[in-house]
This record gives sequence, structure tokens and C-alpha cells, in this order.
Amino acid sequence: MELANGTAVQEFILLGFAMDQQKRFLLLCFLIILYVLTLIENSTIITLVCQDNHLGQVPMYILLSNFSWLEMCYVTTTIPRMLFDLATHNQVISFHACFLQFYLLFSLGTTEFFFLSAMALDRYLAICHPLHYQTIMSPHSCYILVTTCWILGFLGYIKPVVFLSKLSFCGPNIIDHFVCDLIPLLSLACPPLGKAPLICQIIVNILFLSNVTFVILSYGMVIYTLMKSSSKGNSRKGFNTISMHLLVVTLFYSTVGAMYLIPVGESHLKVNKTITLFYVAIIPFLNPLIYCLRNNQVKEALHKLLVEVSGLIMSTITV
Repeated sequence: MELANGTAVQEFILLGFAMDQQKRFLLLCFLIILYVLTLIENSTIITLVCQDNHLGQVPMYILLSNFSWLEMCYVTTTIPRMLFDLATHNQVISFHACFLQFYLLFSLGTTEFFFLSAMALDRYLAICHPLHYQTIMSPHSCYILVTTCWILGFLGYIKPVVFLSKLSFCGPNIIDHFVCDLIPLLSLACPPLGKAPLICQIIVNILFLSNVTFVILSYGMVIYTLMKSSSKGNSRKGFNTISMHLLVVTLFYSTVGAMYLIPVGESHLKVNKTITLFYVAIIPFLNPLIYCLRNNQVKEALHKLLVEVSGLIMSTITV
């Protein structure tokens, strides 16, 4: 029986990775460890910012704590489902669950675009306009910026998801991927596809290129200002900070750009899964390490928290 929107498909089958049982088990263990560590890392950053009175008032750390929450949501959208498929071999996902995952994955990814732009704006104001920084980027203004990032991220991809969900899926229903992604879903839709592929591509390009351009211009101005600075100590500190930011930006945008801006071909489809795995699982694990590895304020706050926790444990044991 056909559904109301003309589709005969009520569920999809996610093929995932073609590998033997031993490799599936190793991948399962790897993803479990990666997922748990990612949650621990990002929840630790959120705890530090919430518990430390100083960090909780600094815009950069307000943005970083919300970015950590975003990363936790991002990995939870895909990895638990991947773990379930690897463990049970039950790779069937309903039509509505597939499109819900597709919407959440792209909305959270788009929100990350805006967060990276917001963090670039924060560094631009802090380094290029230090006298006005505290006035412009007050904690209240920062929370408004955070809210704007979330709203724009989840509004940006509503129309493409609606267009795509109204296409006819009359079979086959096998998705050669481990997530419900744009390209595999479009390849399964029955003609006529109408304007859906064009609209999806235009919106992806606009969201991607606008944010990349903003980030490049912001960090370009930051680098230019630091190079002109007469204080070598401040320049070195500034370069240390933005180098970590630029590494995160480069990792994320390069993988997403390779996925959705390079013309689709057979060779591209073969590496599609690997690239997707990298930006939905590995990058969220690396980001907290990159941002905090050389950050003395975070290290001090972590040391303080560990001392408090260990003291609490010792007092509990003594009692």
C-alpha cells in the first residue's frame, strides 16, 4: 500500500560497512570507547564552565560549553544507532525515523557552522577591538548569540527535509550507508525529483560558503592584527589561541566540503562512509582536546575541580 505522500517504502535498510564478523566487533568496540570518551570530555568542559565562576562569565567559554553540548547531541544522533546495527545486525530503520535522523544530523551540523562563526567573531572582537570587547560581548549578549545559533541551525534545513520527504520512494529501500544522509536518500527517490535536489544543494552551499567566508575573514583580520602588534607576548598568546580554533575549523569544514561540494561520482561514493564517520564520530572526540589541550585556564579549573572531588571522596571514606 502506498503512503499518503505517494511512497511505497515504509522502512529503509542501512547497509553500513561491508566487513566480516571480527572487524564488525572491533569497529563496535572502537565506537563504544570513542562515544563514551566524547561524552566524558564534553560533559567535563560543561561542568568546568558551570562550576568555575570566572570561566562562566567569559564569552569564549560560554560559547565553548554550548559547543560541547552541541557535540554531545551531534554524536548521539548517529553513534547509538550505529552501535545498535553493529551489535544486532538489525539494520532496518523506519521511514519517519530515517528522516528524523536526517533532519537532526543536518540541523546540528548547520548549528555547528554558526557556532564556529560565533567563536570566530568572539576572537575577532577580543583581539581586533579589545577596548569595546566587554561591552559588545557581555555574557547577556553571548547568550543571545548562542540562542541565535541554535535557532538558525534548526530553521535552515526544514524546507529541504520537507521537500525530500515528499518525494516518492517506490523501491529499492536499501541505503548504502550507516546513516540517513542526503546523497543516498536522493539516489533512492523515484523520478520526477522536481526541485528537491536543487533546493537541497543551494541551501547547503549557502550555509556552508557563507559561514566559511565569515570565518576566513574574521581569522584573517585577527592574524593581520596580531602580526602588527608591538607586543610579542600578546601576539604569541593570541596565535596560540586561534591556532587551536583554526585546527577545529579546518577539520570540520574540509570534511563537510569534501562530502557535499565535490561532484558526486563512483569514486566519491566509495569514500563517503569514511568521511562521514570522521566528521560525525572522530571530530567531536578531537574537538575538546584541541580546544583545551593548551588552555591554561581550563587546566587550572580542571585541577581545582579534581582537588574538590578527591577531597569530597576522601571525606566520605573517612566518615
